[in-house]
Amino acid sequence: MSTWQIVRSDDRLELTGELRILDAAPIWRRLGELVERPGARLDFDLHDARLVDGAIMALLVDLRASLIAHGTSSAIVGAPARIQTLVHLYRGDGPPRLVAPPRAPVSLLARLGDGVIHAARQLRSVIVFAGQLAGALVADVRHINWRALPGLITRAGTDGIPVVLLLDFLVGFVMAYQSTRQLQIYGVKLYVADVVGLSVTRELAPLMTAIIVAGRSGAAYAAELGTMCVSEEVDALRTMGFSPVAYLVAPRAAALAIAAPVLTLLGDVAGVSGGLVVGMVSLGVSPHAYVNELRTLLEVSDVWTGLAKSAAFGLAIALISCRQGLATRGSASAVGRSTTATVVACLFAIVVIDTLFTVAFRELGV
Repeated sequence: MSTWQIVRSDDRLELTGELRILDAAPIWRRLGELVERPGARLDFDLHDARLVDGAIMALLVDLRASLIAHGTSSAIVGAPARIQTLVHLYRGDGPPRLVAPPRAPVSLLARLGDGVIHAARQLRSVIVFAGQLAGALVADVRHINWRALPGLITRAGTDGIPVVLLLDFLVGFVMAYQSTRQLQIYGVKLYVADVVGLSVTRELAPLMTAIIVAGRSGAAYAAELGTMCVSEEVDALRTMGFSPVAYLVAPRAAALAIAAPVLTLLGDVAGVSGGLVVGMVSLGVSPHAYVNELRTLLEVSDVWTGLAKSAAFGLAIALISCRQGLATRGSASAVGRSTTATVVACLFAIVVIDTLFTVAFRELGV
């Protein structure tokens, strides 16, 4: 036997008896039938209700909010004191929390514009951060943690040597292997040294090294500093009078600016060695002839242009990763988001910087 009843009287719904969660389904269906044509006003009268549990109160509050959202005035009235407490707890006696209407679909052009604006803001923030770093180096040089520099160089440089050597060797190997057919057709097998030497020293070794550094050191810096921000260690440094930019960022930027060119130089050797292996095995080029061709073709400028790019890549990776780390707020999930954003931003920055350097060197005739 039903212990509840809902009837409509003009501009109100009278709910009587005991309204419990076990009867939620039939109560909801009955309410739906009675509010199908709500009119200008429709109140929920609880003066004869003996009991209303939390589930039913949530239904009433949600239905009231829906009526108000569609232009019908509605209130929960007449509740006894013991039920009025529950009405207040579920915020049924105040303005409802209306659900925001769904946003209109954004066009592809608008999304593209938003992406460009976001990238420009990120670039601006990195430039501002670089200015803060320069100012900290001048004003707070005594607080720079130079003692951490050897350890940071070891982590960013020495620990990454095996990965850099392997990947650059494979890149040089693949470059040479892909060009063997064309070189054999034209009878210029020795030019495998030219193909590998120029591409590796000027472009591929700096790029591959920067990508590895971004994935290893950039992500690590962002995660470290982000965790320090979340755990309030950075605030503790400020309390003790230390500038986080001078104490945390400066040694990391110096470490990557030093380690990246060294890794690139080792990558040059590994990439050229990969080409040498292909030249010896597939083209019958002797090591002596391969090295002599490299000495004839390569100039010092080909090597130092790649090293200059690497130093810029390392500095940019350090600035982006440290800025993302220090901007982390919230919980552990925020640290993960900062780390992901760091790697994406670093890869984008690497390509942009490489393009600028390439155009600049071309204009300078280098």
